[in-house]
Amino acid sequence: MTDMLRRQAALEKTLAKYRGRRLDFASADCVRMARFHLLQMGHKPPALPSYRSLAGAVRALKAAGGMEQIFDGILPRIPHARMLPGDIAILEGDSGMDAAVICVGHKVIGWHENSDTMVNLIPLEIKAAWRA
Repeated sequence: MTDMLRRQAALEKTLAKYRGRRLDFASADCVRMARFHLLQMGHKPPALPSYRSLAGAVRALKAAGGMEQIFDGILPRIPHARMLPGDIAILEGDSGMDAAVICVGHKVIGWHENSDTMVNLIPLEIKAAWRA
């Protein structure tokens, strides 16, 4: 299977699981989505600590060193202009909390602070990106 077909298959599985789901820190958030996607891409990300709220997610990320450090330990960092479908990026949220997103072409998928359901976003300010 070529790399692009592998990426497409992983994206389809990720979208099938998370599209239309409401943001829920117990079962569907950007970290859980990114971890599931990395598993579909053949990576072995670390297990997630238990959390069920935004405050719990923030504590867990701080304890792990933040999303950048987690992704740096798993994936090679790339310039965001070189992102392919299936690559991972983080965006800085208005509240200072980073959000993981997945590239789906010229847009990314993830949860927006002003929406409870997953949306396609045009990323204006990507903080960092990694090759999945």
